[in-house]
Amino acid sequence: MDNESFLSSVKEDLKGAYNALFQNEWPTWLAGILMAIMALLIFLWQGPWGIAGGYKNWGQWFYYLVGISNTAPDTTPFTNTMSLTNIGLLSGALISALISKQFAIRGTSGREYTKGLLGGMLMGTGAALAGGCNVGGFYTAIGMFSMGGYAMMIGLGVGANLGLRVLLWEMDHLPVKPSPPKPPKTPPMDWSKIQPYLGGLLMIGIIGAFYFYDALDKTQLGGLLFFGFLIGIIMHRSRFCFSRAFRCPFMTGESEMVKAVSISLIVYGIGSAVIKWNYLQPDMMGVYHPFWIGSLLGGTIFGIGMLLAGGCASSTLWRVGEGHTKLMVTLVAFALTNPMVSLLLNTSGLEPKLGTGTFLPKVITWYFTPPVFLLILIVWILWARWNEKHDKCVLV
Repeated sequence: MDNESFLSSVKEDLKGAYNALFQNEWPTWLAGILMAIMALLIFLWQGPWGIAGGYKNWGQWFYYLVGISNTAPDTTPFTNTMSLTNIGLLSGALISALISKQFAIRGTSGREYTKGLLGGMLMGTGAALAGGCNVGGFYTAIGMFSMGGYAMMIGLGVGANLGLRVLLWEMDHLPVKPSPPKPPKTPPMDWSKIQPYLGGLLMIGIIGAFYFYDALDKTQLGGLLFFGFLIGIIMHRSRFCFSRAFRCPFMTGESEMVKAVSISLIVYGIGSAVIKWNYLQPDMMGVYHPFWIGSLLGGTIFGIGMLLAGGCASSTLWRVGEGHTKLMVTLVAFALTNPMVSLLLNTSGLEPKLGTGTFLPKVITWYFTPPVFLLILIVWILWARWNEKHDKCVLV
């Protein structure tokens, strides 16, 4: 009887843990803190977290394999550090979606695919100009105290505003005609019942891949894959999306994601300050963003693109893992556009004119950097809260 009660208790606890982890949506503020911790671990493990470089590596390999480029990239998708974290992020989101029974192939209209294509091209272009996407060029840049991150932050806000205006114009002038209802299809089997088991097998595969890299004496690469996997779970379970932080203040007035991103950046920045100020990593590591023209212009173009696509570089990955076909188009467009624009900027001589990496503590010293860093984020939160109450900046 005692054994039966014990087993029943264990079963009940496991069910509660499953519901908490894979059924209930995680708070965005908690996800922001967890993501900052992951970003700091990646910083200590290898270097600053980024995403656009992984997209670029995939695009470069495509051009090489189809014969457009004669030079193979220096690293493969499975040895490129950013590519591996991207693969881990996508895999983590896929595993999370499967275990939570939320995975499904989600199609859309031809117009939405076109917007996904254009959005991906604009994001790829913006990331090339800014030296990174919403993660590398904004989130990590600010966390590393690169002034380009603040310029891209402004650009993302401007771009999100412009992108939302485009979408509102589309709604007014190009309304979607309602399609006749389709008869419901009965699936041959209920795939939701086996999704958690498939997710569990894939999770074992990711853990196995870490040990495989370790056996090849490439533990650092395996660790990046695993950190990306954890970020994918965090983002999927919380629906964490950077584009919401720039879109929602102009669309609904909601401030939740602004607060979540700001809290995440505060944790990230404090940790980064400890690491850099104590010389655990070089102070200029992660400070290469073209301040200010490249970051501002790139952020604006990227912001328009993420509104058209319906997701930024990071949320594109986790939404692809969830089964969104529009974002699959966005991913391909981003990956193919970014290396082409990067090559054009490099060969045309425009790249140096966009700006150089500027380290905030070298401009205002370490003594003033932390308070200025905190002040900017607190002001962003206060503005978002004020706008949420009064709808002064809401376009809809």
